[in-house]
Amino acid sequence: MQTVEIYTSPLCGFCHAAKRLLTARGVSFAEIDVSRDPALRQAMMARANGRHTVPQIFIGEAHVGGCDDLYALDRDGKLDALLAG
Repeated sequence: MQTVEIYTSPLCGFCHAAKRLLTARGVSFAEIDVSRDPALRQAMMARANGRHTVPQIFIGEAHVGGCDDLYALDRDGKLDALLAG
């Protein structure tokens, strides 16, 4: 299984929804809270091609995008394959 990283902030409903989906699928993930660390937010933006909103989700080396993108992958049946590598 690929590693999963999700950049979040505590009060973000979309972050909670993305984490809920991953947890429901039995996927472990590393959560990176960018709310109090500008350097972490800058690192996230560099990895996410300038996107500054949270969540930003990475599966392996692939930038998935945000919550809506994650749910779209799941809905289209592509999430499991991406997670499997």
